[in-house]
Order: sequence, then C-alpha cells, then structure tokens
Amino acid sequence: MYASLIYAAPAILLLMLLEVWYSRRKALKLYTDHHDTAASLTMGFGNTLLSIPAKILFIGALFLAYDYRIFEFDFTANPWLWLLLIPAEDLCFYWKHRAGHRIHIFWAAHVNHHSSEQYNLSTALRQTWPGAFYGFVFWIPLPFLGVHPMLVLAAKGINLLYQFWIHTQAIGRLPRWFEYVFNTPSHHRVHHGSNPKYIDKNYAGIFILWDRLMGTFQEEDEKVVYGLSKNINTYNPLKIAFHAWASMLVDIRAAKTLREKLLIPIMEPSWHSAHLANQQAETTRQAKSL
Repeated sequence: MYASLIYAAPAILLLMLLEVWYSRRKALKLYTDHHDTAASLTMGFGNTLLSIPAKILFIGALFLAYDYRIFEFDFTANPWLWLLLIPAEDLCFYWKHRAGHRIHIFWAAHVNHHSSEQYNLSTALRQTWPGAFYGFVFWIPLPFLGVHPMLVLAAKGINLLYQFWIHTQAIGRLPRWFEYVFNTPSHHRVHHGSNPKYIDKNYAGIFILWDRLMGTFQEEDEKVVYGLSKNINTYNPLKIAFHAWASMLVDIRAAKTLREKLLIPIMEPSWHSAHLANQQAETTRQAKSL
C-alpha cells in the first residue's frame, strides 16, 4: 500500500474491528472466511513492501514530466486549485482503473483485487503487487500540465484513503445527492460484483460523475455476487498475485503468430479466447462448404 495508508493504519485497523463487531451484532456475516481475510491482509502487506521501489520509479517519472511542464500552478497562493486537482487526479484514476479491466496486462495486475468472494474493509487491502511498477503512467499528464509531483502524490493518497471506506456492506444507500456525485459503498459493491450486468461498471475512485458521463455507471439494483466470473479458489498470496500473469503467458505461448503474441497483452482479457473461437468457427464453416 502507499504511505498514506501506512500512516492511517491505526484508523484502518480500528474501522475493520468496528465492522467485525457490527457484522456480528447485526448477523451480516461479512467475515465468514478468515482464510480469505488473511489473504487480503497479506496482499496488502506485500503491496506495502513493493510500493517502496515502485514509489521511487513513480516519483522519478513525475519529476521528469514536470521538467517539461507547459503551465505553472501555485497551490500555495491559490489553495482553491485543490478543488480542481482532486477531480483531475480522480479522472486519471478512472482511466487507469478502466484500463485495469479492459487491457490484459493491466487486468493481470488488478484482478487480484476482485478475487475475494467476500466484501468487507479487508478487501480494500487486497492490492496489486506487480501493477505498482507501471500503473503510474496514467498520472503523468498532471505534472506535465504543471502540477508539482508531490501534490500529485498527495492527491493520489487522498483518493486511496477515500476508497477504503466504500469496501463495505455495512453501509446502505446514502442521501440521493451524495450518491449522484460521489462514489459510495453501494456503487462500489456493483463494481466488485460478478453479476453480468455489474461487470466493468463504476470505475471512479471519488466522483461517480465520471462513470455517469462515460456511460459506465450501473445502479445497485440486484443482489451482488462477489468475486470473479471464474473464481480462483485459493488463499495462496503468490497465486492470487500472479495467476492472471501465468494465464496470459500461457496464451502468448499458445498464440500461433507473432501478431497474436504482441496483441494479447494490450487487448481485452478475453480477446485471445474469442479470437480462437472465431478461428475455430471459420475453420468449421470452410470445412462444411467443401
């Protein structure tokens, strides 16, 4: 995890304990699988360790982009600029998160966050290990436009902290105006659902307005089934972190042409299987036409 979550660790632990207490009091059964919870915590710990070298790479890239900035913003003299920076950073997160579901190499890093069949605050800690080293590219536009790299990191930390509390079933619908503008537990439950109508919806971190504008919004209107379309059924942190990478490498090795091998990482996760199905259908059609 990032430094912001490290500093907030006591509050995070307290909120998780409160959720456990509330879950037992209301018989919500939010923590029914202790092995799964332990796996999520282990994934969070691994992400914390890997975020140290990844953060060095991230900061270096931000400062490099900042050297070529096209504008100069003084956030000290104009604190109201934060009102623009937070939504701008969240828009960067939206596109990074959307890529995490629609581009194979990003999904391979992000899928572990969706691999839990539970949904509670511990799920928020089930973070990527390898993805920390290249997901930063989506934030490069901010320093290039003139936002100081340390302010980008601060805004990113705010976004990450905001997203922690929405990983819960203990909070129902919030006031309508809040649900319309901001990401909420209800909206994010949809995002973690494997229900067909919920897949690839509600990517925003803080402002659900991005999803409403981009056509990726879905209301929570049926019971959410958590996990993946095909669950991995393991508590092994290494398998959780790298199973999708292994699957992608298998697809690359099985690809018959160099073009296919190069396309697999940058196309949608299901592209290769769909491509093979189309090839098989075409072969069958040609055979029947003989």
